[in-house]
Amino acid sequence: MLKKLILHFWSLRREFSKYFIIGVCGVVLDIGSLYLLKEWLHLRPVVAVVINQAFLINYVFFLNKYWAFKSKGITHKQMVRFYILALINYGISVGWMYWFNERLHFQYLAVRLANVALSVAWNFLLYKYWVYRETTPQHSNTATHQHSNDSVL
Repeated sequence: MLKKLILHFWSLRREFSKYFIIGVCGVVLDIGSLYLLKEWLHLRPVVAVVINQAFLINYVFFLNKYWAFKSKGITHKQMVRFYILALINYGISVGWMYWFNERLHFQYLAVRLANVALSVAWNFLLYKYWVYRETTPQHSNTATHQHSNDSVL
């Protein structure tokens, strides 16, 4: 069982590598925009996170869909699942920034990096098996049945 699990995760290494590259680029954009919004526009860190996440969510969705997971599934259904997950992550991000930066006075960039690092683990699996999963349409068997009692003229 452990060997099977290891082999399964090994088979996901290419997808994870692409997911990781997208994530690293996302972190650079995330931290960079957070820094600019805080230091140049003098926004509170919690407000800066609210703003920068709105842009990063779409960046991550489309790159992961088409490059990392090569998903050909129905985009709007995947977007709904992605946005549900993003909303949960978004709430956690804002909560973390409020709690650890504003309440406990940890450095805001360190708080954001810690939050991103923790979300990487659960997001890959949720993207792979929930957000970008491709469902096959269910076909009705009635079209394949021949009716033996067709009316005869």
